[in-house]
Order: sequence, then structure tokens, then C-alpha cells
Amino acid sequence: MSEALAGVRPAARRPDPGFSTFLWVWLGRTVSLFGSGLTAFALGIWVYQTTGSVTRFGLLTFCSVIPTVVLSPVAGALVDRWDRRWAMMVADAGSALSWVALVLLFWAGSPRDWQVGLVVAASASFSALQLPALTASMTLLVPREQLNRANGLVELGASLSSLLAPLAAGFLVELTGVRGVILIDLATFLLSLGTLLLVRIPRPPRTEEAGASALGFWRGVGAGWGFIRSRRGFLALTAFSMILNFAFGTVQTLLTPLVLSFASSAVLGMVLSSAGVGMLAGGAAFVVWGARVERRVWFLLGAAALQGLLLLLGGVRPSALLVAGVAFGYMAAGSTIAVCSQTVWQRKVPPERQGRVIATRRMLATAAMSLSYVVTGLLADRVFEPLLAAGGPLSGSVGRVLGSGPGRGVALLFMSLGAVVLAAAVAGFRMRPLRELEKDLPDAVPAGA
Repeated sequence: MSEALAGVRPAARRPDPGFSTFLWVWLGRTVSLFGSGLTAFALGIWVYQTTGSVTRFGLLTFCSVIPTVVLSPVAGALVDRWDRRWAMMVADAGSALSWVALVLLFWAGSPRDWQVGLVVAASASFSALQLPALTASMTLLVPREQLNRANGLVELGASLSSLLAPLAAGFLVELTGVRGVILIDLATFLLSLGTLLLVRIPRPPRTEEAGASALGFWRGVGAGWGFIRSRRGFLALTAFSMILNFAFGTVQTLLTPLVLSFASSAVLGMVLSSAGVGMLAGGAAFVVWGARVERRVWFLLGAAALQGLLLLLGGVRPSALLVAGVAFGYMAAGSTIAVCSQTVWQRKVPPERQGRVIATRRMLATAAMSLSYVVTGLLADRVFEPLLAAGGPLSGSVGRVLGSGPGRGVALLFMSLGAVVLAAAVAGFRMRPLRELEKDLPDAVPAGA
């Protein structure tokens, strides 16, 4: 006779660490991201107001990005060797100490921009630990079936921060100055550190492969790329993601000159807000409905195809409403891509390797985006704008459709980028190792864990 018929309730399965633990970690990270957004905005204002140099403003962004490219493989190897909670705590503590140093520099007088860049680079170096540690921890905290929702929450937190931080920073800079904003950011780091002290994150299971890191730390640094290279589906997904990240960096660079070529800065603000709301909507959709999404690679490829079509549409005519709608749809599709991609990596990569693999993937994505920042301006100014300038080589042909004059070359580059993204999505659908990645590679995380 079964236990149920005998009146004995079946023993309850031991509960997983649970979504609640992840929510605490997510809350701390979201608050910390908001604080970082405040500081980034305030420092950008300070650099531009004190130097008047766009180049130095760009160098500050470079200082915040390059440590991720250089240090991600090392950070991933550390995440897999350390307790992941401690890795996130080290990241928060190191970033907090960096901002303490910057506050002291401001109190001592007006710091030089190279000093600010050095502190920003130091903070970014510690932050290189944060995302691989968080992402690798999620598979230990969140049931496999809920990873879509959890990644949707991560996207939601990032989009909320990107929307609210510039608005709040503009007000706070006037009220407290740059030093006050940095102190608020320091408080958010301490809050994030406090939430990590309240939780426990289990270690991944120790396997023979995990023990291979004892053969040498530097051998472990390259293990992330070795894992990706040996699996055709992941290699294809990495290459595809690099194309999308290059495109995203290009769109970031082009959107402002495209809009300002026919509209005011107030309209630009509306377009950028529309993009932020789109990112927010995409993340929120996965929080609500993410558990129903199963063929993630297909969703990812479809969202990329939509991005390509939207970029093709966005350059057709100089219309603020058109560009705002394209920006909304592009960023909503971007959230879909980010959530689906992250979940695929989390489900298919063994937990004990996730730090290295995810950090390597992040390094390549950031490198592609950084390259776009360098290349896009040159393409726009020296190739595409002259083509559609008044009397330019294409003004009598393509110019009859798109128009000619300032900004129309940027629109043509926008559309060319859309054609590349759409072609990449079609190629992805035709490439079996990518299209069937989820079917060909077994899940590394068991159901209900």
C-alpha cells in the first residue's frame, strides 16, 4: 500500500536554497547598480565641465570598460576557486574603497582627470568579479525552471538603474556636488555588502574537472575559452553575441547624432527614455512569463532578426516618433536576447566551470562593443556622411529615398547595420549547431535545482 493510501504524507523534498536568497542578492546588486549609475553620470558631468574635452570624456568611459576586457578571464578563474559570495563581497569592498579614495581626492582639492580615471579603472577592476560571481551563483540558488524569471529580474534591475540614475544624479549634483553623489554610491556598496552578509550561497559540487584548477591557476584562466571552443554550438553563440554587441555599441554611438541631426536635445531625451522603457518592458515580460519560454535560442535569434528589421526601418526618414519606436523595440528585443542567452549558458555549463566560461564570454562581448566605439565614429564621419552629403556620391540615388545632408549618412549606416544583424540572424537559423544547441548539449543543472 502506498504511503498516501496509508495516511502517511510523503516526505517533503528538501527545499532548494530558494528564490528568496537570490532576491536578497539581486536587491543589493540593483541598489549598487543605481549608485554606480549616479557616480558615472556625475563624473561625466564633472570631466566635461572642467575640461570641455569630448576626448577626455571618452577616456573616462574607456577606463570603466577596459578592465573588464583585460581582467575577465582572471576574474572568472577566481570565481570558480573562491566562495562566490566572498567573490561578490570582495568586488563590493574593493569598489567601495576606490570611491573612498576618490572622495578624499575631491576633499583635498580638484583632482586631475587622470587621477579620476585611475580610480574608475580600479573600481572597474574589482567589479569584473561581480557579474561572473552573480551569474554563476544563480544556478546554485534558483531552480532550473525559474532561471528565465531570475535573469529577467537582473535585466529589470539594470534597466531601472539606467532609467532612474541619470534623473536622480542630475538633481543630486546640483544639491550635493560630486562628492555627495560619490558618498551616496559608497552607501549603496555598503548596502550590497550587507545583503551578502545575510545570505549563504552553496558551493558547486566538487568534481574531477573542478579539481583540475589545482594544476595551476593560470591554466584555469584559459579554461573558459577552451570549454567554448570545444563545443560548436557555444562557439557559434559566442560569435553571434559578439556581432550583436558590436551592433549595440554602434547604435549607442549613432543614436545621439542621428536624432540631433533633425531634432532638439529635448527630443533626444524622449528617444533615450523610450529606449530605457523598452529595456524595462523586456525584462518585466520575462519576470512575468519567462517560465513559459523553452526554446531560448530560437527566441534569441528571432529577437535579433527583429532588431535588424527595426534598424533598417529607423533610418528611412527623419522622424522622432519613428526613431523612438525603433529604440523601444530594439531595447525590448535586446532584453529578450540577454535573458535567453544567459539562461542557456547557465543551464548548459557545469556550475563548477561557470565563473571561467561566463567571464570569457563577457570579455569577448565587451571587446566587441569597445571596438564599435572606435570604429563607428570613423565610419560615420569619413565614409557614410560624405556619401550622402549635399552633392555626395549617393545623393542622387540613395539620397532620393533617404534624403541628403547632415545626419543622412548616419541613417544609412544605421540601416546598413540593420542589414548585417538581420543577415546574422538568418545565418544563425540556418546553422544547426546554434539552432539546435539546447537539444544537442545536455543540461548541466538537474531539474528542480
